[in-house]
Amino acid sequence: MNTSTVTKCQCGKTKDPNGNCDRSHANKYKSLKNVALSIVVIFLGLTFQNFTSLKKNVVDVKTSSIQWKANKVVGSHEGEILLKSGELIYDDGNLVGGSFIIDMNSLICTDLSGEYKGKLEGHLKSEDFFSVETYATAGLVITNVQKVNSKKHTITADLTIKGITKSITFESNAEENKFAARIRIDRTQFDVKYGSGSFFDGLGDNMIYDEFELIVSLLI
Repeated sequence: MNTSTVTKCQCGKTKDPNGNCDRSHANKYKSLKNVALSIVVIFLGLTFQNFTSLKKNVVDVKTSSIQWKANKVVGSHEGEILLKSGELIYDDGNLVGGSFIIDMNSLICTDLSGEYKGKLEGHLKSEDFFSVETYATAGLVITNVQKVNSKKHTITADLTIKGITKSITFESNAEENKFAARIRIDRTQFDVKYGSGSFFDGLGDNMIYDEFELIVSLLI
């Protein structure tokens, strides 16, 4: 005659009134484990969804533009400079980041021609100004974006010129396919001190103001 032996529950966690192991606590733990696993899966899904909502848009360097303008006591000069690359990052259509790199060798002056144009461009690329032979690129990386309204934003960014990085703040207009800003830069913060009245006396009409301006238009 076959007899069956009922195992007594060693941990005491059973619903059986005689203390026999009915596996009820094991099923409970299994259920809790499944619930915990479900929570983890949902959390990872939400995290992945948030991560993938970021959209990186490559800047079209051919249609985008950067203009520069600098002033001195007796006048001003202006010109253009080309982009090497750039990207704008959006979250649900809102700008949240981005960056661009400038080709310093492409710097040109547009308000002069002939010999004077060549001399000024050469001087700006020399060690007196931007040391282009050593520092062939400059760049900007957006570190914070504060939305003012549907288009206007306050941007904080790390700007690098001549290997020196400084945090700057400026206003911009940003849409899903365009970024526009006028950025005023104190050149002396980037070791560009030639003709600066802040460092040299007796310059007279040869003094060049410390700030210059970049007019940036990025299209994607």
